[in-house]
Amino acid sequence: MNEEYGYIEVDLFPPEINDPEHPEVIRFKKLLEDVAKEYNCHLTHFEIDHGTVIFSFDSDELIAEIIRILQSGK
Repeated sequence: MNEEYGYIEVDLFPPEINDPEHPEVIRFKKLLEDVAKEYNCHLTHFEIDHGTVIFSFDSDELIAEIIRILQSGK
């Protein structure tokens, strides 16, 4: 079964950070991977584009929770 999940885009870093090997980007990706483990799912997409992080999980529940957190600012 090949399901597609939505992508989350967050302007998280300054625009000059555009390298997936940047230490801050690596730390954030690790955080996302740890959260995915807690939800028994996987980080399926991760990229950085001039400070904007784009990522996805194979869990609608986790994606919805992240969107709720981003919208509420908590």
